[in-house]
Amino acid sequence: MDNKVRKGVKLFQYFMILVVFAAALILPRYAAKWQAASLWKSEMSGADNTSEEMTEVQNAQTIVLDPGHGGDDPGMIGESGISEKVLNLVYAKKLAALLEAEGYKVVLTRTTEDGLYDADASNKKAQDMQRRVAVIEAEDPVLTVSIHQNSYPEDSSVKGPQVFYYEQSAEGEKLATAIQDSLNVELEIERPRVQKGNTTYYILKRSVSTTVIVECGFLTNPEEELLLQEEAYQDQMAQAICDGILDYLEDRFEVG
Repeated sequence: MDNKVRKGVKLFQYFMILVVFAAALILPRYAAKWQAASLWKSEMSGADNTSEEMTEVQNAQTIVLDPGHGGDDPGMIGESGISEKVLNLVYAKKLAALLEAEGYKVVLTRTTEDGLYDADASNKKAQDMQRRVAVIEAEDPVLTVSIHQNSYPEDSSVKGPQVFYYEQSAEGEKLATAIQDSLNVELEIERPRVQKGNTTYYILKRSVSTTVIVECGFLTNPEEELLLQEEAYQDQMAQAICDGILDYLEDRFEVG
């Protein structure tokens, strides 16, 4: 073998090593999505499959996002006048776009600033929450993320994103941990908060799917209130939540 051929062989070997290395980095991120898609195709092509089985696989591709508050219920209002209901929808829509780009079907419980209640409802808040849960039940998604902004009037120095999960849900804890870790790392939080179990939040107790609440930050902290309104930070926040979701799904649907 002459030198030119030998060099050509070595270059080809190096190229293949780079391809394998790149695949090792990229494939795990999309493993869950590809696996669900493959299962869906398999279910569709099988002659003996039931509609229930096909629906189950299809729902593994569905994620519900719940922008908290809306309508007459603005949620927390910061000193600048920004309301929680507005920010929640902004973050939910940005997160939805990222997840859809990953191939997931995303359903928002609300897409406008209106609440989910009738104008003449005797208890608008109760009806609003019940209808959010009804959306989740109807979609039967692989997971649900409710987006909120936090507050702590007793101490305006408190800040940072925090994720809550239903205390009796093992999958909820896993999802909350994955998102919390992603938020702490990607947003470089100075004083990282930890995911927290809860037994009282309606959306966590009543949801049929694995559900968490992401509190993006504290509107009672003047600096964080302004930060939460910056588009660049909103994009970072949405990406961090998305990455946490993908990490969770990768582990949940890991082959073998």
